[in-house]
Amino acid sequence: MSVENIDLLLKKLNDEQIKPVLDTEGAVLVIAGAGSGKTRVLTTRICYLIAEKKVSPSNILAITFTNKAAGEMKERLVRLVGNVSGMWVSTIHSMCVKILRSFIDRIGYSKDFNIYDETDKDKVLKRVIKELDFDVDKVLKTCKNYISIAKNECMTPEEFASENSDLYQIDVIYKVYSAYQSTLERSNCLDFDDLLFKTYELFVKNPDVADYFAEKFKYIHIDEFQDTNKVQFAICQRLSVKHGNIFVVGDDDQSIYGWRGAKIENILSFDDVYRGAKIYKLQRNYRSTKKILQLANGVICKNTKRRPKELWTDNPDGCRVETFIGTDENNEAAYVAMQIKSLMARSPESSYKDFAVFMRLNALSRAFEQEFTKYGIPYTIFGGFRFFERKEIKDVLSYLKLVANPSDDESFLRSVACPKRGIGDKTLQETLEFAVSRGESIFSAIDFLDLTTLSQASKTKLINFKNMIISFKEYLLAHSYVELIDYVLETTAFMKQFEEKTEEDLSRIYNISELKNSAEQFYKDNYGATLHDYLNSITLSSDTDSINEDNVVTIATIHSAKGLEYPTVFLAGCDEGVLPIARSVGDDDELEEERRLLYVAITRAKYRLYLTRATSRYMYGRREYMTQSRFLKDVQHILNPNYQPNAKPSQTPYGRSNFIEDDQGLSHNNVGGYSSSYAKSFLNNSSKPKPVYSKTVGNYKSGTKVKHVKFGEGTVILVKGEGDNIIVDVAFKGVGIKSLSVKYAPMEII
Repeated sequence: MSVENIDLLLKKLNDEQIKPVLDTEGAVLVIAGAGSGKTRVLTTRICYLIAEKKVSPSNILAITFTNKAAGEMKERLVRLVGNVSGMWVSTIHSMCVKILRSFIDRIGYSKDFNIYDETDKDKVLKRVIKELDFDVDKVLKTCKNYISIAKNECMTPEEFASENSDLYQIDVIYKVYSAYQSTLERSNCLDFDDLLFKTYELFVKNPDVADYFAEKFKYIHIDEFQDTNKVQFAICQRLSVKHGNIFVVGDDDQSIYGWRGAKIENILSFDDVYRGAKIYKLQRNYRSTKKILQLANGVICKNTKRRPKELWTDNPDGCRVETFIGTDENNEAAYVAMQIKSLMARSPESSYKDFAVFMRLNALSRAFEQEFTKYGIPYTIFGGFRFFERKEIKDVLSYLKLVANPSDDESFLRSVACPKRGIGDKTLQETLEFAVSRGESIFSAIDFLDLTTLSQASKTKLINFKNMIISFKEYLLAHSYVELIDYVLETTAFMKQFEEKTEEDLSRIYNISELKNSAEQFYKDNYGATLHDYLNSITLSSDTDSINEDNVVTIATIHSAKGLEYPTVFLAGCDEGVLPIARSVGDDDELEEERRLLYVAITRAKYRLYLTRATSRYMYGRREYMTQSRFLKDVQHILNPNYQPNAKPSQTPYGRSNFIEDDQGLSHNNVGGYSSSYAKSFLNNSSKPKPVYSKTVGNYKSGTKVKHVKFGEGTVILVKGEGDNIIVDVAFKGVGIKSLSVKYAPMEII
């Protein structure tokens, strides 16, 4: 990259942004407010180091906290700099995998280790707990949480037990943690937390390895620093020992992962750890309107555990932040659905992917799924069931993982059982116990089955299975892992399980086809990638990596929303006990994190923001009366400048709104609303809402045949409502009964 080009890049930065870019030596902390352009600052700084300071890309490390962010940063650097193949730009977990693949043998593991996802982890833990004769239902969640906490705090089972001797059930936790870790070691496998913990252990026990990477990475960059936990910060500190050039970017106001070990203290005390560190603040927001930022600042200023800052923007005022109070969760969701339909009708340029619905609890999504289906609104839910967690996908992958690492007991037990090959649970349990007694994997123990009491038939089946896996390993020597998938499916007759061709069978066949597509795409995109590389990419993937890819409304938890932005955002469930969540009440630190969650949700919105709640919700098995979130009470003067504590909210046909008039003094019922001229595609005030579908709504009756664009053909079995508000229950073949709005659903009478 030429010096002339870097000058052009620098000219694109504002006065706040350019200072940390040019400050290249020593420890630097950048407090980057939401939407303040921190990614541009990071990438420009790296470009500046390469072009102006003549730093080799191989001496630069850039750590992000999502695969999506890492991919976007790498793409931007390639466009600006060119070849950055020697630069490490990745998530911290991916970085640790790369380090461990080269040096994990120094701490007793083999380099062909597998990585367990959450499903694998749960299965192993359940098996361990049963073997210890504890009640799985009573101790699984507790043990899982504390094992994760221990690893994030850099503690072995012995250290954790010693430090927490007064913890309830510490003896159980210690025994489960110890047995679980032994199982992982015997299987040559790591869980997600181990990727960090074992890297830390590697550095502590092998200073020469740590020194090698500390020498290599002369300039270290860490994004989303407020989300680092103890072990992550410890690794980064060790890497910065040699050169001391550590550049961290984050926002303490967006620290929302305390529940999984993130330490807000890392960013608040950075300049205590690195004496003389330079601190810069990015407070200019490029994303949102003034009114959205006014609300965001009003919310977050109530927190005390933060570095003072206030977002500002040159963007227009924009339209007001709307609020809505529904009678129940369905009424709340229906309001959101009608708003989306209304805005889509008024703004032909807009798309469904311009809308997002965020919520504190994933359980709130059900009502939105129901209402969006009624109104024909396409949507996707994040934070739910991931593609790679589907049974048939994990079954196929278990063969690949066993080929990659034959010591993986979990993959052995899964693959040997699917498809069924006459090896029963009793046989597998006895084989597992035999392997454990020898301190080795099931795969290795099969060579000594003559020492067991297993029947000859069972021994033969297990030996044949092992030989088949060995043949797969030999096949991989001369073929790609893409070809291996087909070879495994053919050799095992895997697809015969689905020969009945039921709807469920067809779905599983399609999913396996998609798995093959994913392998082919990864092979094309990553020249020279190995089977381990592909398996790593799957295990380290996140469901949020694909957010915004399809033209659908996003429904997601606030935790999944960080780092994203949308023209229009609906924040549902602004109720006490939901946001803030009930368990946080009485704990100042947890309440502050809940307030940060609200702040994060608000700052995802670019042009329009809606805050909704309900007077009652069906929660925890019964209907509960709900009250307004304490956080909204704090900002009533911002939400409604004419707010009077004892005044009754205005009533609408759909619920209640705190607002009576819009920016132009025009009375409205809070369905659609009016707006200023900012961002014409989304804030067009030239026309009032109109329905998307024009049809005769009175011709539907029981027995009417219909065709829906998504669900196919069906029969009306019940008609409810009247006029424009007719709802029909339709029985669709292979889908079931769906309740749909005649006015809005993409459906016609046959």
